[in-house]
Amino acid sequence: MIVTQLYADNPLRNFHYLIGCPETRDCLVIDPLDVNKCLQSAKEQNLNITKILNTHEHWDHIGGNEEMKQKTGATIYAHYGAKDKIPHMDIGLKAHDYLNVGSSVTLRILDTPGHTMSHLCLLSETDRQALFCGDTLFNAGAGNCHNGGNPDDLYDTFSKQLDKLPDHTLIYPGHDYIINNLEFTLNREPNNSEAKEMLSRLRDQDPHHAFVTTMADERRINSFFRLTNPTIIQKLKEENSAISHNPNPREIFKALRALRNHW
Repeated sequence: MIVTQLYADNPLRNFHYLIGCPETRDCLVIDPLDVNKCLQSAKEQNLNITKILNTHEHWDHIGGNEEMKQKTGATIYAHYGAKDKIPHMDIGLKAHDYLNVGSSVTLRILDTPGHTMSHLCLLSETDRQALFCGDTLFNAGAGNCHNGGNPDDLYDTFSKQLDKLPDHTLIYPGHDYIINNLEFTLNREPNNSEAKEMLSRLRDQDPHHAFVTTMADERRINSFFRLTNPTIIQKLKEENSAISHNPNPREIFKALRALRNHW
């Protein structure tokens, strides 16, 4: 499986992805807002874009669809619930569907509500275990629920799906937010030595060659997977009198998400 992460150089810090079959050179493009950048990269790698996948319906993930379709003839795939929200969408996908790229790449569809209620992630089932997660999971962070989402559903997605993934799973999100997210982690858990080391190492990284975390990393440096951590719980209780005496993980997750909204 060929995976190319493309940084959009825009204020929203979008990532796009090319997923190619090394045998047929067919290619899927994920959330191609910067169409020219995606097309140029595909040309340089001798890849033929045949499919477009939108992780969800927000404009910065679908804004390049029409131009990309005009220039490649590619089929547009997205969550089946987004059919009235994504213009020119061709095929709706649901949980446990599969999307094939060429003859050697198989991607399993995960229905991952929370950031929006029509959000999906792609899990590779080929030689390279990877999650293409849009705005559900970020490196060291979690998506917001401002525009059509729900924090309870996001918690369920994290606890029932994402936290079940193997440690070696590579994490490819829809935006480069890792520095702010690591700073949030350290605000919540100042003695997290692994988050400190990673922040120091990555603070000046070139996002065109961004560090790719694994699920093992996320479990160590992402507060939204560390819901039973005593430091995180105690700090929230000290700051927020509404936190219960013995909060459960859902309560901690929602409190962290609310705090991150204004942090």
